[in-house]
Amino acid sequence: MHKVSLRASANRHSIEFMLAGGICLGIIILFVTLRATPPTILELALAAAAICSILLGFLKSQQPFYSIELSTLAFNYVHKFGVMHVSHGNFHSSGVPFVTQGVENLELNAVGIKLNNIDEFLAELTPRLAGKLLIEQRHIFLQAVKIHCANGNCPSEWLVEETCFESPNGRVYSGLMAMFANRMQNLKTVTGYDLLLPANVLDRDIWQFATILNHWKLNPEKVVKDLHEQIATAR
Repeated sequence: MHKVSLRASANRHSIEFMLAGGICLGIIILFVTLRATPPTILELALAAAAICSILLGFLKSQQPFYSIELSTLAFNYVHKFGVMHVSHGNFHSSGVPFVTQGVENLELNAVGIKLNNIDEFLAELTPRLAGKLLIEQRHIFLQAVKIHCANGNCPSEWLVEETCFESPNGRVYSGLMAMFANRMQNLKTVTGYDLLLPANVLDRDIWQFATILNHWKLNPEKVVKDLHEQIATAR
């Protein structure tokens, strides 16, 4: 089985951030220590910026090195709390979700994914990852909801996910899995897509990635091979 792994743009340069912040903080501490006068406001501000740089680099380093895995059989979104798995047969299509406001179409900063069977997807999703995705992606979902509810009439089920859900195939879910399934249903109502991939977990533009997934649906072997060649050339 051929597979290609893609690294998210948000995951890169973690070492550089920590190194730059550490050097800057060390210079400031040394300079202040060797001087008799107390630190100035500028020095304190620079020290705070250096600490933020170290913290940002550390947080980046805690993310999985590769965020996307694409093989001839499946597409995986690798999260530090688990893996979101979509088989090739269950993948329907992808695109950039948008909502209409007046005469304008406002894009959400994510790639949307349509599934053929939500039960197949939910069977491989862990409650731990489902709960984390509910929290992380809520702000993207609410962007779409707020536009649909601009007149103030917003269905309550769009704002609070219920803890009970029955799929079109009659399977019943409860707890976190039901909440995630309800989010999927509401997301599809608002945008037409079942799942979201935020832009910061991708290695390229959202439109480019959506196009790649659609080509992968038609010819997975060719897409995986082409991505391998792109990565090899970039190195």
